[in-house]
Amino acid sequence: MLLRAAGRSLRHCNPSLRRQIQTPQLPPPSLVSEQSLGLLRVTTPYYQSRTYAKPPRPKKPYEYQSPSRPTPSSQPPGSQTPFQQPANTESAPDYSKTQDEFGTRPESAINVEPQSSGSGPGTVAAGTSKTSNHPEYSKLQDEFDTGSSSDQNTAPQSTSPSAIDPAEAQAQQQQTSRPLPDLTQGIPSTLEAELDQAQKTSQGSPQDLNVAETPADASSAGGRRGGGDLPRSANITSMERRRNRFANYMYATLLGLSIVGTVYLGRNWESEAEEAKHPNAPSGWGFGLFYNRASARLADMLDYYNEPAFAKLLPNPDPAWERPYTLVLSLEDLLVHSQWTREHGWRMAKRPGVDYFLRYLSQYYELVIFTSLPSMTGDPIIRKLDPYRVVMWPLFREATRYKNGEYIKDLDYLNRPLSRTILLDTHAPHASLQPSNAIILPKWKGSPTDTELVSFIPFLEYIASMGFTDVRDVLKSFAGTHIPSEYSHRESIAKERMQAQFAAENKKGKRKSGSGGGGLLGAFGGGSAGMMGGGEESLSEGFEKGKTYMDQVRERGQRQYEVLDKEIRENGEKWLQEMAAEEKKMQDEAMKGMQSKVFGGFFGGGGEKEKEKK
Repeated sequence: MLLRAAGRSLRHCNPSLRRQIQTPQLPPPSLVSEQSLGLLRVTTPYYQSRTYAKPPRPKKPYEYQSPSRPTPSSQPPGSQTPFQQPANTESAPDYSKTQDEFGTRPESAINVEPQSSGSGPGTVAAGTSKTSNHPEYSKLQDEFDTGSSSDQNTAPQSTSPSAIDPAEAQAQQQQTSRPLPDLTQGIPSTLEAELDQAQKTSQGSPQDLNVAETPADASSAGGRRGGGDLPRSANITSMERRRNRFANYMYATLLGLSIVGTVYLGRNWESEAEEAKHPNAPSGWGFGLFYNRASARLADMLDYYNEPAFAKLLPNPDPAWERPYTLVLSLEDLLVHSQWTREHGWRMAKRPGVDYFLRYLSQYYELVIFTSLPSMTGDPIIRKLDPYRVVMWPLFREATRYKNGEYIKDLDYLNRPLSRTILLDTHAPHASLQPSNAIILPKWKGSPTDTELVSFIPFLEYIASMGFTDVRDVLKSFAGTHIPSEYSHRESIAKERMQAQFAAENKKGKRKSGSGGGGLLGAFGGGSAGMMGGGEESLSEGFEKGKTYMDQVRERGQRQYEVLDKEIRENGEKWLQEMAAEEKKMQDEAMKGMQSKVFGGFFGGGGEKEKEKK
């Protein structure tokens, strides 16, 4: 009967007060006696069963739900407990015998002090009078007879100090501040973290799982290294330890071999020839001499890979095709220019006048294209640039010398005299070993109106026609000048002098027909009238017409170029077909020879022997 009366009283009480007691909070264990615990064990399940039996209704935004029961040690300051234990717990009636929970009528004067000194939801201000809208409420449960109003509980549930368990909030803060474990080194154990969490939440309860006496002992027992992190050695697997041990052994072996190799390379020279070859590293004892000998021997070993592939890059000259001079030409940015764009990708342009340049000078020079590109890249470009094989010899990166990060074109390996060799290039380091034989031109950037390459034809033709014994002296006389312009200026001066000389001799009448040509020819470098072919005018006849020696040489060279160009236009396709057939024939013969060597051992050579007998 008492339980039913209490339930009816709660249903008819003040709505604001009923919102506060929807879910009654249990007092801390330290403030509740055994009798009170017995009372709560009876009333709370009964009240919950009666309230849960009612149909669900939507929760209002201002309704307050009490959090889980906090422990006495983790009770934050400023929070209010549901009720406080009376000052004299010994005078409380024995509820365990009668279980007459609602039969007692404790006086409200016992609960006269505020439950909390702080301000916040659920606190009772000092001096607030206790009032109740329900006249019989104080008789039923005096612990809820407070003067606080529901309007004071305005703080949101998520931010209210009483809405969050202090122990859980502290644990969450420590978990967020703690760095994440490195899972790449393995999954660390969480036993230490669980023990630590259990210690903080229990706070000395009988269910405490901490086996250490102090927190310091607990942290040291788990082998942690500050902040809950495991030591690095705990995350290393056995396979990784073996791998690291093997790597250390290899490093030690490599260091030992390096020391032994250095000692071996730094030994004294074995012969006088080797010592004479390296004057900066003589034999003897001393750290400096020891280091110099080791460096010299190591450089000699590396030179095998840095030197050209062959000692003679070009074969011996053929008398049928021999030219008095050799002209070595670079490929990139001199004859062609490559460019990459997003619209077209890689494209390659041929320099204006390249065909005329090569075909015209082929009658004076042995042409060689020497590029720093690999053969797999440069050979298709040269075949496309010169399909009729006007250039006699192509050379690639395999023929260069590598030194100080540069590919150097060493002309000593050409098997041609340097006194009759000229190198045209666009990169000065390529000619660093023979700079006196080189002419460095600016790089061609792809301009379609360029005439720089063609302007060098008169100068190169002049060198080949005059028959100089050493081209390096001629190149030295033009050093520091623009060679085409300087040569044109000098040639115009020589022509004016010759015409003035002829005019003076004709005026005096001392010059006879055919005379004077030899002396003038000697002034230009020699030659004779017999050098002209049949049907062509002699030098003396050209001099009579006011032509210089170079004018006549240029006319003859132009006629020979026209003959070569006509042959290419008429028979060029035929030449290409013949060269393709010859290459295919050579490939077939090479393939047959390789097949006979591979399969000859399996099938025997009886067929070839029978053919030889027949």
